[in-house]
Amino acid sequence: MQDLIQEMNKIRQELNQAIHILKERGGSKAKAEHDYRVALAKEILIQRDAGQPVTIISDICRGDKTIAKLKLERDIADVLYDTAYEKIRTLKMELNILDNQLRSEWKGDGN
Repeated sequence: MQDLIQEMNKIRQELNQAIHILKERGGSKAKAEHDYRVALAKEILIQRDAGQPVTIISDICRGDKTIAKLKLERDIADVLYDTAYEKIRTLKMELNILDNQLRSEWKGDGN
């Protein structure tokens, strides 16, 4: 039973750390989205002022190296955020499993 409690405490610490990481990655994700959208909007305005046909402005702007790099960084930040979120979900499931095992041992069903 003591092993289960120690394991639960370890997972709780990992969960707290994962929540902190998620918070950081959420900020990075939001900043990356902001940077991408601002740069894209600026480039669209530049292309409109240059007389580029409206029907192809979106493709031209998204093909710009700077804009494409910002979109890549945004997508990477999104994946890192999702990964941290899934880690939290996994740790919660592990805690539930251990909690069920601990309850079972307390009731005398464990051995």
